[in-house]
Amino acid sequence: MSSSGHTPCCDPGCCTSPNSQSASSSLASPDQVRDRVREGYAAIAKSGQWSGFQSASPATPMGNVCCGTSSGGGGCCGPTTLTPEQVALAVGYAATDLTIVPDGANMGLSCGNPTALAWLNPGEIVLDLGSGGGFDCFIAGPKVGPAGRAIGVDMTPEMIAKARANIASYRRQSGLDNVEFRLGEIEHLPVPDASIDVVISNCVINLSPDKPQVWREIARVLKPGGRVAVSDLALLQPLPQGVREDLEALVGCIAGADLVDNVRSAVLAAGLTDLQMSAKPQYIEAMTDWQDPLYRKIAAALPAGAKMSQYVVSLDIQARRSVAADHHA
Repeated sequence: MSSSGHTPCCDPGCCTSPNSQSASSSLASPDQVRDRVREGYAAIAKSGQWSGFQSASPATPMGNVCCGTSSGGGGCCGPTTLTPEQVALAVGYAATDLTIVPDGANMGLSCGNPTALAWLNPGEIVLDLGSGGGFDCFIAGPKVGPAGRAIGVDMTPEMIAKARANIASYRRQSGLDNVEFRLGEIEHLPVPDASIDVVISNCVINLSPDKPQVWREIARVLKPGGRVAVSDLALLQPLPQGVREDLEALVGCIAGADLVDNVRSAVLAAGLTDLQMSAKPQYIEAMTDWQDPLYRKIAAALPAGAKMSQYVVSLDIQARRSVAADHHA
């Protein structure tokens, strides 16, 4: 589609084309949600940044310039205006963690640092849900060492291909051969029962159309005593309907986010114990302060005077599978 006739703008609503609502409101079934998310992240994998989704989206005219540039970490309503490295440092990764990560594995899609929450130990088997380009797996690999293993699962073939292409660089830099990537959905993990010491996930579970099933799968694959450490976005109160139906907000990890109370219920219903949930409102406040285009668009759709941090929160979630549990899938 030609970009002729479209001029750059930075008004909060400029990133939404007339077709945006109709494109996203057609997400009537779980399979349609997965397809839209898969398409969005395939575009991100190919471009190496969030703005690649916007340039490939049928709801946005190709080449439309909006509130950012194609060379930055964000632009055109996608997180973020910072570089991927700046995002990683801002959400809690250490600079030393980033030195081992292959080029292109970090695409600035983090909302926390689940590897730090998990306190990984040598010899452990770690499973990363929605592993993308392999960012967290490549950080986890040196922590679990040669006797351990980091396994990434992602439903987007382009992301799996990108992550696997990064393995050779990881091996050269780390001297380790302990990372692998599997194609699959996080609602149906390609992993045997009770085979994982630690499950991690970074800003992904919000994308699932069946979040309780994801938590049941986490409980299924964990060994007795195994633990889960997740960073994700959640809601303090329901979002306006226009935001919930927006495709960019869905792929941007906001429209699909669940209420904090629903997250708590899903974790406990899956049979996990020792649940700890820590809200990090400073992440949303920082994204707002950074003038992130997607966050600006969503903020403009909220009631007058409302703040993004009153609706969306970055949430750290930790829990365990009971040692005595006899869990059946």
